[in-house]
Amino acid sequence: MKRKDFLLAILVVVVWGANFTVIKLGLNGVPPMLLVTLRFTLVAFPAVFFIKPPKMPIKDIFLYGFTVGVGQFGCLFYAMHIGMPAGLASIIVQLQAFISPFLGYLLLKESFKTKQLVGFIIGALGLLVIGIDSTTSGISSIPLGAILLTICAPIFWSFSNIVARTASKKAREKSEELDMISLVVWGSLVTPIPALLLALLMDSPQTLINSITNLNMMSIFAILYLAFASTLFGYGFWSILISKYPLNKISPLSLLVPITGLLTARIVLLEKLSTLQWVGVSIIIIGLMITNLDIKQIKYLYNKNKVKEIK
Repeated sequence: MKRKDFLLAILVVVVWGANFTVIKLGLNGVPPMLLVTLRFTLVAFPAVFFIKPPKMPIKDIFLYGFTVGVGQFGCLFYAMHIGMPAGLASIIVQLQAFISPFLGYLLLKESFKTKQLVGFIIGALGLLVIGIDSTTSGISSIPLGAILLTICAPIFWSFSNIVARTASKKAREKSEELDMISLVVWGSLVTPIPALLLALLMDSPQTLINSITNLNMMSIFAILYLAFASTLFGYGFWSILISKYPLNKISPLSLLVPITGLLTARIVLLEKLSTLQWVGVSIIIIGLMITNLDIKQIKYLYNKNKVKEIK
């Protein structure tokens, strides 16, 4: 990988990792579903006036937009609103790395490798450890509802991956390429209305109006960051990198997302995890490594470097 592209990939990973801390900051002044509404409104507008819609059925665009916007981020934002720490959320959301291949196996008849099954089991064990710790009292306690909603986020994310994967396959059959940026932008059109309706169910219209009219600088920063940095910049450049390099070179870098997520939450929010939560986090990261890293590729690179040293 070229140095410029590698640095770009690292920047995207850092932006995505910090995303969870920014969400937490944004939730301090904006109700969760209103924050979802504002985020995806800015992702969609004015971009839809400059980007052509993706070449896929409208129902698939709707499914993608709903699963990502209302499902994934609706669950995540509300979970963080009711007590899920930002750093821990960045770990749990990565469970999609286990769930997506499993759904691909069930729905698309794709292969499900042994390492993915092993990683899935290990990740579930780590999640169980965190869940057990949630029953403790004190600062480390996390509401069970927050944990369950956070788990729902990667499930919805995985379903959106299935939608995108299916559309991508259909596009390739026509010798075309699915424009992921176009899908992200046009899919974002789906989110604002249902998210706003949910916001109205959770809060009074006056509360939402007051939140919008009294936005502070931190809330404005959070909304802009989530819309432009995390979504448009992040997805945009990640898609470019995926189009240029094999997945086995790009995907492992995503393992840095939860690490940067934990670090930014620790530095900015001063979040502290209990010992048992750290154990659970470590187990999940091990599961992610088993699932994402290509052992054969690592051995190949190791042997290649060894040969160079001998020469």
